[in-house]
Amino acid sequence: MAVAGLVVLARSVRLTTKFTSALDIPVEFVEKNVKLRGKIHHITEKGLAVEHIPISIPFITSIQRKWQSNSLLLIRLAGVELTPSGMVWLQEELKPSQMIWFQLLGRQDLALECLVLVNKGRFLSVCLNEEILRQGLGRTARIEGLHHDSRLYWKLHKRLLRAELKALKKNRGIWKEESSFEKIRDHISNNKLVQTLKQFANWLRSYI
Repeated sequence: MAVAGLVVLARSVRLTTKFTSALDIPVEFVEKNVKLRGKIHHITEKGLAVEHIPISIPFITSIQRKWQSNSLLLIRLAGVELTPSGMVWLQEELKPSQMIWFQLLGRQDLALECLVLVNKGRFLSVCLNEEILRQGLGRTARIEGLHHDSRLYWKLHKRLLRAELKALKKNRGIWKEESSFEKIRDHISNNKLVQTLKQFANWLRSYI
């Protein structure tokens, strides 16, 4: 009974520990893709600066608060290459002190690669990784931290690709810009004056 009590206490301490650095998070948390709760502080080019909000248990939490620091976790949107427009969108969408959930997928240096979830109403949550791609504000990228041949990797990668495909079909964000560029390029290449100049240039080369 005493040993069982110590095990329960140890788990409680770990669940109520406030993580202030990516290196503080136990390896098994990352390997099991645990979801943690946090509060947004600000957004930078490197990622989201988030304060971890652990489970609160009376007595244990009050003791831990005495020695826990206020440092923030650096969280990146896994599998997403963010554009400058995407960063602006995040800064407008996420307000300081807003609560989020982040699912651990990997750890790179001092940053955490995560799926980030935001509540939209009582029964709806939105995955920011997918929403960024759906809006055409980023491109899919390799999911760092997960084995490339794992089942989870391809499950998540397919989700992200589907989100990106929606933006592509609807010409949103970067896909709208690229579509407009292609139209201009095609218009220029089909212009009669441009075609005449090309023919003249080819004629000159044949006599040089």
